[in-house]
Amino acid sequence: MSFGRMPIANRFLLPEEFPNEYFFELAPAFCNECNMFQLMEQPEPEAMFTAEYAFFSRTSRHMEQHFQHFADQVCTDTLLGRSDPFVVELGCNDGIMLQNFAEKGIRHLGVEPSKNVADVARDRGMNVISAFFSEGLAETIAREHGRADVILAANVMCHISDISSVAAGVSALLKDDGFLIFEDPYLGDVISKTSYDQIYDEHVFVFSALSVSRAFADHGLTLVDVIPQKTHGGSMRYVLVPTGTCEPKSAVSELVKQEISMGLGNPVTFENFKMNCEQSRRELMKILEELKADGKRVVGFGATSKS
Repeated sequence: MSFGRMPIANRFLLPEEFPNEYFFELAPAFCNECNMFQLMEQPEPEAMFTAEYAFFSRTSRHMEQHFQHFADQVCTDTLLGRSDPFVVELGCNDGIMLQNFAEKGIRHLGVEPSKNVADVARDRGMNVISAFFSEGLAETIAREHGRADVILAANVMCHISDISSVAAGVSALLKDDGFLIFEDPYLGDVISKTSYDQIYDEHVFVFSALSVSRAFADHGLTLVDVIPQKTHGGSMRYVLVPTGTCEPKSAVSELVKQEISMGLGNPVTFENFKMNCEQSRRELMKILEELKADGKRVVGFGATSKS
């Protein structure tokens, strides 16, 4: 389906830039082969994650607490007992999660393409490079810092269109007994709640256990755990390891069964989702038209890029 021509959500233009504003067609689709729900076209990463990127994670106290708990769990469940562990975070933004490792004296490196938010993290004493993560960069990091015990990403993996290069990079950078842990908005919640606000320029993918398993398997990574999160209207934390290093927990097979029963691998589910989105639009327009006819005003406050 298509949501029509859209601008980049997090770009704030000066009046003289209006005539040349960038637009693209916001059109999600479902792939029958890999079970991925994704955008057909995404703006170039360099156009979205610029030196003037508008989103600073630290402005949310709730997310600050969430990432502190996330980091604490990684330290307890994954890093405990490891000698001189090394943690890499992809898309670390202003260091909201990375700071928890820095404060514990844990070797760390953030990879953040937007220089302005990366500078905030650096000013707070964190080790951050401003670059887009790729297989080539992963090999450079491994040479200069050693391989990683844990690679983390939070609300980032779904932003990266070249997921194959990221998976190859993770495989090259991760230790043989290392962990890739990332979380993103969950497709099951998007479908069940008709949460089409999750569909916008930065979200090239909306993941499920089915699609994550497929996307990383070709690069020697196996999904071994899934942990539901309440953030962003329903997210999922995925834990992957080099294939053969440990057995998947029962939570993975249980979620896959649930996804199959929900129809997350069935095109009919997404046709129904399209109809639900269109029905929601009609209902919203009816409300707005009635309010306008009554002489009332509609005001948006604190609008996120999704809204």
